[in-house]
Amino acid sequence: MNQFWLGIDIARDKFDVYLLNESEGWSGLFTNDAQGFKQLQKWLQKRKVTGLHACLEATGTYGEELAYFLHGQGYRVSVVNPKIINHYGHAKMQRNKTDKLDAKLIAQYCHKETPRAWEPPTAAERTLKALTRRLEALVTDRTREKNRLSSAVHPEAVRKSIEDAIAFYTEQIEKLEKQIQDHIDQNPEDLGHKQELLMSIPGIGQRSSAALLGELPDIQLFQSNKQITAFAGLTPKQLQSGKSSRTGGIYKLGSRRLRTTLYFPALTGMRHNPILRQMAERLAERGITGMSAVAALMRKLLQLVYGVLKSQRPFDANYVANIQDTA
Repeated sequence: MNQFWLGIDIARDKFDVYLLNESEGWSGLFTNDAQGFKQLQKWLQKRKVTGLHACLEATGTYGEELAYFLHGQGYRVSVVNPKIINHYGHAKMQRNKTDKLDAKLIAQYCHKETPRAWEPPTAAERTLKALTRRLEALVTDRTREKNRLSSAVHPEAVRKSIEDAIAFYTEQIEKLEKQIQDHIDQNPEDLGHKQELLMSIPGIGQRSSAALLGELPDIQLFQSNKQITAFAGLTPKQLQSGKSSRTGGIYKLGSRRLRTTLYFPALTGMRHNPILRQMAERLAERGITGMSAVAALMRKLLQLVYGVLKSQRPFDANYVANIQDTA
């Protein structure tokens, strides 16, 4: 069986591809819809492609349907952080940037680095992700209107319009939160059980547990705390020069949405979760405060999330306290 690697540069209406094997390569361009997917399949069949590893960047929702299609055809699919591809291009000293060249770069990365295979979520998980992301958008819109209301003195008509908008968003948020919880309750063996495990961790409530379930892939794909913290982009940077060595922030080469979801639960956990509270105290004693401390707490909280989901056991502070702190 001949092995091929397919790099995909995705956009809203079209996608460029570059097909690579050990000896040659081919470029292609297709529409980002069902017809384009079928044309891509015929294009691959024409080149007698059997063993295929396809890679595309994680760019919002533009590439989701194509990833599902390729996975359904039996191909290995990887969804890669765009920053990783960007760094790979810098390492190869790629100076020009076009969609065709980007597709080729992604194919080369796929060939050389063999990124982890992507596994599609279940239908229930896909629905939950869509609902929680819609909730996030509504909360953002309401916050923007609240900030607008408090940022200046408005004429009465403008003030009333802003207040009406806030009331509308609040009503929609409440309806959507109920819909999200109903959806979780209707899938008790999958989503419901996982939510119970997550909410056993002090600091994680109903909304944040639902958001975490929407953003986290299958926990069994991760073999260690390090893998899941890398997925979230919470791995600490190690900065070394000569005899000087220090930790400097986080890499952020991971899921921005997952980091955002962890932020407020980490702050809440700093007050109510004994593990996070003790960790915050130790960090303060070492002079680590501000966002560096918050990032460390988010990382620890994600490790607790990984622990309860992986073990299928509720949070136990006494048990966790005996595990070496990895932050």
